[in-house]
Formats: sequence, C-alpha cells, structure tokens
Amino acid sequence: MAVHKPGTEVPNGLTTSELRQLPSVDRVWRALEARDAVATYPRAMVIREIRDVLDAARDGRAGLAPVPADPATDPAMDSPSSRDALLETVAARVEERLRAKGKGGPRRVINATGVALHTNLGRAVLSTPAREAVAAVAAGYSDLELDLTTGERGSRLDHVEGLIREVTGAEAALVVNNNAAAVLLALDTLAEGREVIVSRGQLVEIGGAFRVPAVMAKSGARLVEVGTTNKTYRRDYEEAITPETALLLRVHTSNYRVVGFVAEVSLEELVELGRRRGVPVMEDLGSGALIDFAAHGLPPEPTVQRSVKSGADVITFSGDKLLGGPQAGIAVGRREAIARMRANQLMRALRIGKLTLAALVATLRSYLEPGRAEREVPALTALLADPRALAAKARRLASRLRSRAGGLGRFTAEAGSSPAGGGSLPGVELPTWLVALRPAEGGLTPSEIEAGLRRADLPVLVRVSQGRVLVDVRTLASDELLPIVEAFAGLAAPPAHGAGEGR
Repeated sequence: MAVHKPGTEVPNGLTTSELRQLPSVDRVWRALEARDAVATYPRAMVIREIRDVLDAARDGRAGLAPVPADPATDPAMDSPSSRDALLETVAARVEERLRAKGKGGPRRVINATGVALHTNLGRAVLSTPAREAVAAVAAGYSDLELDLTTGERGSRLDHVEGLIREVTGAEAALVVNNNAAAVLLALDTLAEGREVIVSRGQLVEIGGAFRVPAVMAKSGARLVEVGTTNKTYRRDYEEAITPETALLLRVHTSNYRVVGFVAEVSLEELVELGRRRGVPVMEDLGSGALIDFAAHGLPPEPTVQRSVKSGADVITFSGDKLLGGPQAGIAVGRREAIARMRANQLMRALRIGKLTLAALVATLRSYLEPGRAEREVPALTALLADPRALAAKARRLASRLRSRAGGLGRFTAEAGSSPAGGGSLPGVELPTWLVALRPAEGGLTPSEIEAGLRRADLPVLVRVSQGRVLVDVRTLASDELLPIVEAFAGLAAPPAHGAGEGR
C-alpha cells in the first residue's frame, strides 16, 4: 500500500487530512436525527444516501465546500469546529437528496415560459373533462376490456375507435402509446423486409435524436430516398417504384420549414400515384391538428380530416400536440390497412393504458361540437389566446409582483412573442404579453432568480433573456398567479419592519 504524507494529494483528488475530516456514517446519521430530518424515511434509504455522499466526497464528485489542506502547517484547520462544519455540510447534502427523492415525480410545475406544448414539461395540459375522466377511472375498476352489454371480453380500442372515426371521417382507427410507435407499427405491418420510398427532405429528426430512418430500420423496412433536400418531384417517386416497393411515405415536417427554392409532392398526388401503381400510401402527420388554425389567423396546418379525404391508406399523428390530449399515437385510414396493423403482435407491446384511454376519449369528445374544443382544450386556448386578455393578465400579475416582490427589481408588463413548442407550428411566433423583471443592481442575478423559482415548493419555469427574467402569461391558468407571486416573494429581500404587514 502506498503511503502518502499529510497534506499530499492522494489518487482520488483529496488530501489525507481532508480524508481524515470526513465524518463517519454514524456521525452523519446522528446529526440528521438531531435535526429531525430522517423520521419519515426508511433507515436503509438514509444510510445508502449517507454512504453515497461520502463516497462522492472521497472521489471528488460531491461538490462540497473545500476542507482545510494541511493540519501540519495550520493545526487550527483540523479543529473540532472545522470537522463540525464539514459534518453539517455532508448532513445538509444528504437531507437535500432525501427531500428530492421523497417528493417523487413527475411533479406539477407552473409553465411560465409561454411554450404551450413544452416537451420537457409534458406537452399538452389535459382539459377539465379529461382530468375528471382519468380520476373516475382511477378510482376503481373499469370496463376496459369488457363488453357490458354481452358480458363477453371486448377490446380497449372499442372505447375510442368510433369516436376517432366520427371526428376524422376515417374508415378505421387504432391507438398506441405515441406517434413514433404508430409509425413503427405501420411500417412493420405494411413494409417489413421491403422498400419504403421517402423524400430526402422529409427524413426528419424529432426530440431526443429519434430519426425517421432509424425507426424505419427498426421496423425491418428498407429506406429508399428520392429527390433532394429542397426539391422532390412526382417523377422521383415514380421512377423509384419497383416490385420491392411496399409503401410510399410522406412525412409532415412539423418541427421545421424549408422555404425559398423548394418543391414537394402533395399527399393527394402521392395517393393518385400509389393507386395507379398499386402501392399503399402512408402519411406521418406528426402534430395532428383537428381544427383549421388558418381560420384563427395562424399559418395553415394540415388537418387530419384533410389527410383522410385524400384517400391515404394510413395517417399517423400525436395525441398530445395540437390535438391537446394525453401522450398517444393515433393511426387512421382505410379499413384493410388498419385491420392488418391491429392484428400485429406489436399491438400488445404498444397499447395504451386505461388512464390514457380515458383522457383521450374525453378530449376527443370536445371536438364533436364546433368551437367547443377551442374553449375546453387548454393547448388550444393557450395557442389561440386573445392578446388583449393576455395584456390584462400580465398587468394584473405585474402589479401584484411589484407589491410583494419589489425588492428583487423592477417588474413591467410588455408585449412579446411565444413559440408553440412540441415540434408544432414551426417558425410561428405568437403575439403574447410578458411580465419582465430587471433585477436590482447588487441583488440576485437573473440566473439565480430562475434557479430559485425552479426550487420553489411549486416550481415555476420562466425564460431569461437579455439580463431579464420573463414570465409569459400565455401558459398561465388564473389559479397559478398567486403561486407565482409567492415564489417571487420568497426570493425577495424581507421588507422593512412593519412594511406591508396586515395587507
């Protein structure tokens, strides 16, 4: 065993004197007991966290405050007070880790970024009817796969297929756990071992580095690229069709736009070509709009209903983007193609659960009556919000923040813009209203305020831009204004004696 002199660095990055000062597991446990920090946690869990923190400190991963280097040159640095300080630091780190694990997850947060379909925050917020439907099903048993009329076993898809058909006009429909799963299922069913023709300009990558070519490879289909990044013509598809061609695939580039010197083949043209050559046509529609956004003053977004009318064999789309429901992948289209997908053994691996099903059914019912979805589905109400209403909300919030958290700096209400998010409506900046905080000189920085808001009991997510903290009211429900004020107030310097008391 190598011997290291006091104060010299050992292989793990600490000095021998620093190693000596690290408390024992038992000392940390007693310190946590004394501060009543472990009563609600199993002992084994606490011991494991203590050991993890100490091990991290030994190999330099803990990020603890530096401890004295060499008691031989400065004996006071190895004093009981120094060791006690390190003990408190370790105990506090363990307590922080225990609190984080005790809260579990995912947790509710307040989205003050203005991004209505924020992927990191769970995309679409469920409507009140959808939340009520989930709660009702979660409260007990359900008829998930039981036909109450006959008493025989049924299919969970029976609860939703007729509703999807009514809303979209499709001959048949099925639901899996997300759109990537729907694409995988369709390709595996219709094109395994054969060729699928796709425009090079539509080989998109979605969040998390999931790419169309990779999903296709997993399905067993063989990719045939045609055209160029910016221009693909009908003749490119026609010349690529061979006896090995199983499918013509069109992918809606819902998370980016190619503009300028461009050309692409419409779905209607592709369907006509497919019918003439006896090749099925599929469209990955992505976001899955069920309303006409152009009618609300936004750039046009292809609707599911339009794709169904084109005659495509299969159209897939997401449930938690522009549709505004839970995470799900929906496939609609011609009866024969959907029936083949439904019989695929992958269906069991990709099927949705009862809570998702309940939320999706409730969300789709909002689309049965014209204009009702725009009033009930939070994703739509956020995307279509009236700027005048947003301005009034921003001014109201700014006034409350000036009153309760003015010590942080200057709060103002001003016009701004929001992206839609979730890979939907790319390039569209929606007019919005912001509450902007320019921090006081010498006070907390924008980054410190942003981090503090994230650590609130009910975390608040904001934007930071050009030295300011921005609260975008587009994505705020009326009952979230008070928690935001409380979160900012918790970061503000305490008021002068007597100021604001009793208000």
